[in-house]
Amino acid sequence: MSRKFYLSLLPLLFCIHNAFNQTEAEKILQLSAFIERGMSSWEIPGLAVSVVKNGKIIFQKGFGIKDIQRQEAVDEHTIFGICSTTKAMTAFTLAILVDEKKLNWDDPVVKYLPAFKLKTEDWTRQIRVRDLLTHNAGLPNLDFLWYANTLEVKDMLRRLPYVDQAYPVRGGYTYQNVMYAIAGHLVEKVSGMPWTTFVQQRIFKPLGMHETFPTYDSSRDYPNRMVPHFRVSDKVTPIPNMIIDQVAPAGSVWSNVNDMSKWMLFLLEKGRINGKSLIDDAIFNELFQPQTVIPRQDFYPTINLTLPTWTTYGLGWFQQDYKGKSLHFHTGSIDGDIAMVGLLPADSLGVFILGNLDHAELRHAILFEVIDLFASGFSADRDWNTEIALRYQQMTDQSRKERVPEMGIHEKINPARISGQYNHPLYGQINIEITRDHFLNLHLTPLLTLTLTPVTETEYMGKYHNYFWFEDEKVIFEFHPKNNQVLALQIGQRRWIKEK
Repeated sequence: MSRKFYLSLLPLLFCIHNAFNQTEAEKILQLSAFIERGMSSWEIPGLAVSVVKNGKIIFQKGFGIKDIQRQEAVDEHTIFGICSTTKAMTAFTLAILVDEKKLNWDDPVVKYLPAFKLKTEDWTRQIRVRDLLTHNAGLPNLDFLWYANTLEVKDMLRRLPYVDQAYPVRGGYTYQNVMYAIAGHLVEKVSGMPWTTFVQQRIFKPLGMHETFPTYDSSRDYPNRMVPHFRVSDKVTPIPNMIIDQVAPAGSVWSNVNDMSKWMLFLLEKGRINGKSLIDDAIFNELFQPQTVIPRQDFYPTINLTLPTWTTYGLGWFQQDYKGKSLHFHTGSIDGDIAMVGLLPADSLGVFILGNLDHAELRHAILFEVIDLFASGFSADRDWNTEIALRYQQMTDQSRKERVPEMGIHEKINPARISGQYNHPLYGQINIEITRDHFLNLHLTPLLTLTLTPVTETEYMGKYHNYFWFEDEKVIFEFHPKNNQVLALQIGQRRWIKEK
């Protein structure tokens, strides 16, 4: 080896040597500094992070503030919405019932829920209990049924027969929240108690998770809580909480990193509390068995940085390999509120991240920084924050390029032509009214109203009331080619027929 080549390797060898010889205390200081730098670059008001390893909490800390208007510090007891990381808890509630032999993973859902009916009897019969959790039951995205809406699960069940099958059962992947809400409904039918009570009695209470609540409503009286924030006109702004209690099993739990440390330790101990198993080992292991292969294009954008050889979904967990080890993780997101959990069972290592800025993807950087720092044989030799920020910025820039530029206002349109009622058996009924001030208001759900402004004769832009952080919505009207009467309106892929 030439002297010149050897000298060129010295900085790299020093970094590797340093990474493998850091004490745990030094790694914790490095992690804390990494998080603080990342929060500054992402402009995140507040975060909380916990790390557990080998049966103990090694890092647990709050960063920043709960609310930019009040400047109160986040600590390890500050509660956040944990959003879709709730899904692993819902899967565990079903596992408890499987363990008690009250149901089986492969039983048809309709055996327990006669009201569960899809468009065809054959499709209905194919859906098993586990399929409620695996995002591959053939359904398209159905988030419009609950997001900024007031429909209950029973209402969603009534609308399912109007949903067209998007792909063969267990032959595709589309992320689902409605199916998790139905899973919670199944828990109630089989156990005799609401999912919200069941998860408290059978998970939160045994684990001593006294600062964890199954819904936003049940958490209201807890004072130490964050305020969600959203970037509005490029300024970080507080927003009201988006309440999703009607689909609680999909993502409504509120908690803090202190309690989430208990949850992670429990899972890394294979469902044991003080050495006692809560469910049978085989049933516990089934939660982490791959159930659905996720195509690369449908996985997280970080796939281009972590380069896994496989990407799957278990029962409430995304899964991939990272540096030869299995990683089970999940994100959670609702307006102004983020969460992320990651488990590396081979190293008995877990990390939970909670934040109060919408889609602040520093959470992914923290996940991989923690793994690189604390997993056996790994080294923290990448700038995850910069790499992930660049990756998501590229996606944002591409999205902006694809948006249709807004056209000039078209003022010579009679608003009475488009006012009235529009219907669809799946999407529901919407109404367009002319206000006293001669504005056109479109009532999309009981919670969502848009004021329409004409752009062309067939296209309007809708500005949301109350939900000031929502982007404007394009609304397109269809007219009869002969009499020019309005036939329908379309928002995205949804189409409503005008009532005559």
